[in-house]
Amino acid sequence: MINRLTTTDAGFDTRLDALIADRASATDVAAPVAAIIARVRAEGDAALIDLTTRFDRFTLTSATLRVSTAEIDAAVDALPQAQRAAIDLAATRIEAFHRAQRPADFTFTDADGITLGLRWGPLDAVGLYVPGGKASYPSSVLMNAIPARVAGVARIAMVVPTPDGVMNPLVLAAARRAGVSEIYRIGGAQAVAALAYGTATIAPVDRIVGPGNAFVAEAKRQVFGRVGIDSIAGPSEVLIIADADNDAHHIALDLIAQAEHAEDSQSILVTDSADLADAVAAAIGAALQTLPRAVIAAASLASHGAIVLVRDRAEAVALTNRIAPEHLQIMTADPVGDFAEIRHAGSVFLGQYAPTAIGDYAAGPNHVLPTAGTARFSSGLSVFDFLKRTSTTSLTRAGLAAIGPAAAILAEAENLAGHGRSIMDRIG
Repeated sequence: MINRLTTTDAGFDTRLDALIADRASATDVAAPVAAIIARVRAEGDAALIDLTTRFDRFTLTSATLRVSTAEIDAAVDALPQAQRAAIDLAATRIEAFHRAQRPADFTFTDADGITLGLRWGPLDAVGLYVPGGKASYPSSVLMNAIPARVAGVARIAMVVPTPDGVMNPLVLAAARRAGVSEIYRIGGAQAVAALAYGTATIAPVDRIVGPGNAFVAEAKRQVFGRVGIDSIAGPSEVLIIADADNDAHHIALDLIAQAEHAEDSQSILVTDSADLADAVAAAIGAALQTLPRAVIAAASLASHGAIVLVRDRAEAVALTNRIAPEHLQIMTADPVGDFAEIRHAGSVFLGQYAPTAIGDYAAGPNHVLPTAGTARFSSGLSVFDFLKRTSTTSLTRAGLAAIGPAAAILAEAENLAGHGRSIMDRIG
């Protein structure tokens, strides 16, 4: 059902490395994606319409590419009040957390009378890719769009595939609550190309964010440089550090919650209690019998899941830093103290009453996080992804005289005489 590893076993490191190796699809889609991007650049709306007919099985026109305000109104009005209230609660909490992130501009004048500063400013336009069909996630709309709006982005354009012309009304409701400016019913690499290069109907954006399949990920990779992107995300992950004083059923559900995303998701328990390890393994089997996505979760746990038995707390911390998980749950007697020694994790959940699943929806921090060990050098989506920094420098003649000669010496050493003269001729 789930792999069992023990750090004292021979070959442990080899087995662990194989387990946490890149789980992304090995399918090479670079060539077809490049062809789609080239076609959208050449044909614009016509390419989007034809590709939508081909892949999503319904017909569009330039006039119907964009979802109308009336359609959004009707979808929102038809939602049960409980769902609308849940979206509003989640959005309110996400917005509050991201508002607290907003940085302040600053200026200071140093001892030479030179004034330096830093100003933050939002991007002009952002494109949000949202999966469609069975993989529609209104929570992803909130997590991607709200930080952009909090940052002050004026235009947020969303693309969402609508197989057979069917769109999830929750996605439309989340988009409205999050402040999305425009919604287009297109998906795939062609939607990414439209956001990056523009068409007659869709104006280009400055950054593209949001998850998608292998074609979407490759398209984001190929348009990077023309626009910014958030990341190339891999399969979802959770690592749980737990001691003996925990409910095995709860941990089993936490592991399954991550595994039910997809067959290539990864769920790992690290514990120093052999009894807890056995109990969790048994609880997984029992819990899977009651869940509708049990087949997916079981495949994920069998292929990529693990219960790792460690000797002590220090070994658990070291393993966690080595894996650098997307999500980390610390369910120990001193979760805050243990977290102090964790250097690499995308988002951390402290204590027995903070499952990763609450962070997917309503806690407040962003659920768009670094995967596949990239938490070693990157962070989750935030307001900063939608802001730019601009530095400012202001000198008086005396200030330029104080530091100019040193700059001119460096310019001469780099054989850039014009640089030096542009400084020294002002000083006289």
